Amino acid sequence: MCGIVGLVQKDDCFTELYDSLIMLQHRGQDAAGMTVCKKGNLHSRKSKGLVSEVFNQQHFERLRGTYGIGHVRYPTAGGNTKEYAQPMYVNSPYGISLAHNGNLSNTKELAEELFHSDLRHISTNSDSEVLLNILAHEISKSKETEPGPDTFFNAVRNTYRRCEGSINVVSIITDYGLLAFRDRYGIRPLSLGSRVNEDGSKDYMVSSESAAFACSNYELERDLQPGEAIFITFNGDLFSEICCEETALTPCLFEFVYFARPDSVIDGISVYQARQAMGTKLAEKIKKHIADDDIDVVIPIPESSITSGVKVAEVLNKEIAFGFVKNRYVGRTFIMPEQGLRRASVRRKLNPIFDEFKGKNVLLVDDSIVRGTTMKEIVEMCYKAGAQKVSVASAAPEVMYPNVYGIDMAAKQDLVASGRSLEEIKDFLGCDNLVYQDLEDLVSSVMELNPELDGVEKSIFDGEYPTNISDEYLDTLEKARSMANL
Repeated sequence: MCGIVGLVQKDDCFTELYDSLIMLQHRGQDAAGMTVCKKGNLHSRKSKGLVSEVFNQQHFERLRGTYGIGHVRYPTAGGNTKEYAQPMYVNSPYGISLAHNGNLSNTKELAEELFHSDLRHISTNSDSEVLLNILAHEISKSKETEPGPDTFFNAVRNTYRRCEGSINVVSIITDYGLLAFRDRYGIRPLSLGSRVNEDGSKDYMVSSESAAFACSNYELERDLQPGEAIFITFNGDLFSEICCEETALTPCLFEFVYFARPDSVIDGISVYQARQAMGTKLAEKIKKHIADDDIDVVIPIPESSITSGVKVAEVLNKEIAFGFVKNRYVGRTFIMPEQGLRRASVRRKLNPIFDEFKGKNVLLVDDSIVRGTTMKEIVEMCYKAGAQKVSVASAAPEVMYPNVYGIDMAAKQDLVASGRSLEEIKDFLGCDNLVYQDLEDLVSSVMELNPELDGVEKSIFDGEYPTNISDEYLDTLEKARSMANL
């Protein structure tokens, strides 16, 4: 999972890009970067690390430009070195910088096409570099000296035809403007925001999440539609076109469960309200499977579980306690690039308040249970803090299949629910009771808030992939993720 942002505005945009990347930091902690453009001159900075570590005062003074793009990286394809940080750049045609959120499932085939047919060399294993060169090659076919929006839209149309997977993009076409497009199934979010200047002109921002708009006084206009491309000139003229014949609005369920900020709105759905609905439905199932006497207090795991956990406590008519203190200087363990780092960080990240556990029957509410290693550590913490009984409830169903759309979730063999019964999972976690949300209830928690959705992307729960995913690709992915977790 990554975060992307693009800006076209009247004044220098470094501050707004920086603030937006800070707001999107939860989507990627491995690397950050931005590229800005002014009068044909590109200025870039990217490196490994958090946004606040990558940029400093000297970059504020050097990165001058009125339109630009930014990226925070969570590695899903390629390596973890500086070379994989984005935005990425090719100088022909026109000079193109690109930032990508998603994942291509036919990267290998495309890389071979680029070398043999398009005569382009790929220097990394990054699917984003492949995507950049595909787009550049399609734009170059026009051979226009003064390209317009139709040139870029035709190139996007051909890029969609060649690429499989999820391809949300913001890009700079040097001296022409900003090109952004969303994948044909709307799996990853991409929103358009604007603000009005004193002279009546408009500034525009495109962002992975609408929460990035408020810090710079932008307002959400709408979400990009599946298969839609927009082109914004450096003068602020906006053009839009649907560049796919077959599209469907099926946002990723896990965005609402975990990844997105609660103050974001995705495809007309408040993430906060969706998580409240998840908590309500989860509580009704808890009533059926956990005895009332087994719950004295509900304790949500901070932070993405708090909204659901509060609602669970309300419906169960139980005390709510925030029994864990979160160290805010430890990043999101789920998106750390190595399993060893995730395990070591759990106890640094959370510390129990003993008074909330001692002698009590505790119900832990988490947004999801993926590998199970984090929850296993947390359950152990609860008992050491004096809990009599520990029950666990997950606002999401069992995660049983690998993700292929930008979430480096785990090898299938490392998913705690893969190949285990509910009782076996409970024994692994070491808890007294275990309840998972039903998939139909999770789906309805989201779709009831926007009945116009065509569906939701839920492959990690049911193994049904909306795009063409071969067994060979899944086998390759499984081997790569297994090696990464050694």
